[in-house]
Amino acid sequence: MTKSPQFKPSKKCSIDFSTTIGPASIAPKTIAPKTVAIVCFDDAQLLDITGPMQVFSSANDLYEGDVKPYRLLTIAENDKIKTTSGLELAVEPLSLAPDQLDTLIISGGRGINRFAGNKAILQWLDMMNRKTRRTASVCSGSLALAKLGLLDGKKATTHWSRIDEFRRDYPSVLWTNEAIFIRNGKIWTSAGITSGVDMALAMVEEDLGFNLAKSVARHLVVYLRRPGGQSQFSELLDFYCEDERFNLLNQWIMKNLSRPLSVAMLAEKCGMSERNFSRLYTRDTGSSPAKAIELFRLEAARQYLEQNWSIKKTARQCGFGSEETLRRVFQRHLHVSPQNYRDRFSRLPDE
Repeated sequence: MTKSPQFKPSKKCSIDFSTTIGPASIAPKTIAPKTVAIVCFDDAQLLDITGPMQVFSSANDLYEGDVKPYRLLTIAENDKIKTTSGLELAVEPLSLAPDQLDTLIISGGRGINRFAGNKAILQWLDMMNRKTRRTASVCSGSLALAKLGLLDGKKATTHWSRIDEFRRDYPSVLWTNEAIFIRNGKIWTSAGITSGVDMALAMVEEDLGFNLAKSVARHLVVYLRRPGGQSQFSELLDFYCEDERFNLLNQWIMKNLSRPLSVAMLAEKCGMSERNFSRLYTRDTGSSPAKAIELFRLEAARQYLEQNWSIKKTARQCGFGSEETLRRVFQRHLHVSPQNYRDRFSRLPDE
């Protein structure tokens, strides 16, 4: 097993850790650790807590200096909570929480409505937010930020399953489900559950630089998603329907994207006339066959580009015919070029 690289500050380093962003931002030995607190509650989602916490903990492990960059706390109203998975966690009670936090992260989960409905909790969050460098939420934890008015007029994200509800209840917030995480000044919001890991990696990168964040991502066997611009879920889920013939057909399409795929060919695969096939497929999946094929090709292209494939090879493998066609499809659906998408979301290169 390859040992993860350690990062040691230079003896000549005089960079201000609290303000510098970028690969050179390695903390001097005299800098005190930044206190990162994840606030949770009964019926919190376990991964909302442990995901970001592990990112910061791994950053401590991989940072080789006299002072570790982060002091980590888990805070709740009382001294223990029971998560939605049934696992109980011992935490720091609110009454013993420090007066000053660098980064405050609010977890999500089924208990968020009760938590965010507690006026004393909201008052404490509001007071702490006035003193933090960063205030953030994971998943439905954004409800607490919305109740405090911290998201008014700002773009924000949350778990896709609650976004319609939040749009209705907090119309002054610009809710979107087309992002893994969003930063507005000191306020950060992340989407569903594991996206808290992506957000925490971006925070580590801001604090300690790209190289250390990349090392943490390698250590955790996850992607380093720097800009936070990917959708929360695959569009392919929308094409599953009650008619198993079409589900099997869609699986076949995904395995044969490099071939020329016509409506006549697909209709024949299903044993239908072209007209009847197009009508039933559109009715059951909500998309015409032609649009579905384009989206399947787009989804496959995204995955290949995330594996750092070339644009030319991706276009050929996904059946686009040309790089220009691939570019037009990416611009139409994702508003970004294939090259830019690959630069932003490709897996960490082998070294």
